[in-house]
Amino acid sequence: MIRMIIHGCNGVMGQKVAEMAAKDPMVEIVAGIDYNVNARQNPFHVFAKLTECDVEADVVVDFSSAVAVDGLLDACVEKKLPLVLCTTGLSDEQINHVQEAAKVIPILRSGNMSLGINLLMKVVEEVASVLLSADFDPEIVEKHHRRKLDAPSGTALMLAEAVNRAVDGSYDICLDRHERRMSRPKEEIGIQAVRGGTIVGEHEVIFAGPDELIEIRHVAYSRAIFANGALQAAKAIAGRAAGLYDMQSVL
Repeated sequence: MIRMIIHGCNGVMGQKVAEMAAKDPMVEIVAGIDYNVNARQNPFHVFAKLTECDVEADVVVDFSSAVAVDGLLDACVEKKLPLVLCTTGLSDEQINHVQEAAKVIPILRSGNMSLGINLLMKVVEEVASVLLSADFDPEIVEKHHRRKLDAPSGTALMLAEAVNRAVDGSYDICLDRHERRMSRPKEEIGIQAVRGGTIVGEHEVIFAGPDELIEIRHVAYSRAIFANGALQAAKAIAGRAAGLYDMQSVL
């Protein structure tokens, strides 16, 4: 039995994790953390900060916001708690903070907790290793709901990195072309972000070549896939040695 704390428990994803954990006989939610303590009724005690939590646990699963991540990392290091970090939109300084904390505790960080997306990254890298040498241009289009704060999505950046690994990181990632007037450079990965409505998440990797087009696409129809991935990640990382892990560890 894995004893889990949900950081950001009163948010949409925090509630989805709690809902799915209640159906998993291998997981017990022992506490929640949320700055808005009384926003929802939960079957577990909710604390405003992890530093205030006095409940024994095996792992913390985080679906909160970037502004809360620094305090979360410090508290997990202090309490020696493994962390599944699902929050995206982190600054370079925060990513460095994650790397420093991972020297003390195990941290599994991913821009997308979907098992399907993480399998897709393997496929994209393999396809890119063949097509980029055959004069194909890689582009990524991602779509999310109007309330998503960061753009491009963490998943789009992960997919761009997967493409780039196929060419030893020699391509530039381009997020904005509106101020330039020039042909598309060959060694470039373009990312376009769409925001609107209630789109859960769509990602499409396009390889546009001479007289042919290959598209690899993933569509999330429910947030349940992210919650399920987080639960699998929590089981995988609890008890691990200190270090920085990703969803490939789960796969």
